[in-house]
Amino acid sequence: MRLKEKYDKILEWFSENMPSAKSELNYSTPFELLVAVVLSAQCTDKRVNIVTPALFKAFPTAKQMSKSSVDEILHYISSISYPNNKAKHLLGLSQVLVEKFSGEVPNDIEKLQMLPGVGRKTANVVMAVAFNKPAMPVDTHVFRVSHRLGLVPSTATTPLAVEKKLVKNIPTELLADAHHWLLLHGRYVCKAIKPDCNNCGINLYCSLEQKKIKK
Repeated sequence: MRLKEKYDKILEWFSENMPSAKSELNYSTPFELLVAVVLSAQCTDKRVNIVTPALFKAFPTAKQMSKSSVDEILHYISSISYPNNKAKHLLGLSQVLVEKFSGEVPNDIEKLQMLPGVGRKTANVVMAVAFNKPAMPVDTHVFRVSHRLGLVPSTATTPLAVEKKLVKNIPTELLADAHHWLLLHGRYVCKAIKPDCNNCGINLYCSLEQKKIKK
């Protein structure tokens, strides 16, 4: 199967079977999403959603969070993985937002990466989810699923390399949705340790599954 046909078939299946896929993080503003995504690094969305209501109530804006302290923020996020570093990042990014961006989350991937604790993946999530811009965040799920399906070559060994391949082959208008499709598929079906191939709707197009058949 040609690569373009594989992309077409997989995207068609997702659009028909997961038409309303969206982030599982709870948020109501770009700032809240940014905070939630920073907290979600190496942590489950479920755990993040448990702690953010109280955190957002205490610090609903970057300006209010910027006036707090690491210890104050830590009080709300202590059950999150790596809470000390994340508390420092949240205080730092809120201060930079106030100092450089009038307290508003910038709608620009390069400016977002100026914020403490915000890498390319986090910036891409904010662009795609908060601002509905064509972006392809590559987390561990997207990275794994893209390789297993054969959407990217084995030589794409970094998140940026995978991002570039996906952006090249997925229609711009579908990029934000495709991120959610691949992520959720990896989270619930194409799991890292034991992929549920028997209940996968796209295993017909999967490079990993085809390798199993040939054996």
